[in-house]
Amino acid sequence: MVEVNRRVRRLAFWSIPVAVAVTGLKLVAWWVTGSVALLSDGLESIVNIIAALIAYYAISYAQKPADDDHPFGHHKAEYLSAVIEGVLIVVAALAIMQQALPALFAPQLPEAPVTGLAINMLAAAVNAGWAYLLITNGRAHRSPALVADGRHIFSDVITSLGVFVGLVAAIFTGFAILDPLLAIIVAANILWQGSKVILASVGGLMDRAVEPEDDAAIKQAIADHSGGALNVHDLKTRQAGAVTFIDFHMVVAADMSVARSHEICDRIEDAIRRKLPGARIAIHVEPEGVKAHGVRI
Repeated sequence: MVEVNRRVRRLAFWSIPVAVAVTGLKLVAWWVTGSVALLSDGLESIVNIIAALIAYYAISYAQKPADDDHPFGHHKAEYLSAVIEGVLIVVAALAIMQQALPALFAPQLPEAPVTGLAINMLAAAVNAGWAYLLITNGRAHRSPALVADGRHIFSDVITSLGVFVGLVAAIFTGFAILDPLLAIIVAANILWQGSKVILASVGGLMDRAVEPEDDAAIKQAIADHSGGALNVHDLKTRQAGAVTFIDFHMVVAADMSVARSHEICDRIEDAIRRKLPGARIAIHVEPEGVKAHGVRI
């Protein structure tokens, strides 16, 4: 688990210089061409730098061990990071709108378009590779902040591709208005991506249950390794960053010893943790004959 945490933190750290390099390339592309659409792409990348800094801090804080003030750990800091990143995406979209709307009334074709677009596509290629790395590792290591950062960067890639297609169309048709129109479309897409990031993160802050596939894996592990128990009920789950919290009641025979019931609990916990490493599990053992509460599974 320690090595996983280090890997997640390293990826979060390297997102910062990658975001700076990509932003630099995009701003050079805008400076060469004067394109409003390329400026909008560059403005979004500036937000990426701020988001990467926030994500790195949040991931580092989330990996701190539990203490007296936070006995369940600091894992939810990642969700806060993702919410802030979603808000920043929305801010970037509004900044793009501010640049694009006036340009609708005085559109101009970009200068040196080939050079500018080539630079911008190089930046997009770097972003695409990095977004893939962040999303795959974020999902594998259950890091909401990494996934949010990767999705944000991937939306940047989509933006860059849209800008490329639109500017090529503007150059070949001579319709300069396509440049600011494209910037507005880019802003609308960024708003949509930002709203998805915010909604996903709020779900984590509100203690939403685990994903259906994880829920099924937990129930299967309990069913396969609860031999000796009479039944299990009142299963509750929640996800906090990389950690899954699981709570349920287990009914055993009234004359079963504490040691025997503890052995069953250990067996179930080991089985669940093989499927969900690092899971925090609380099992309430009930003797047969006590009225059960909650929903049986």
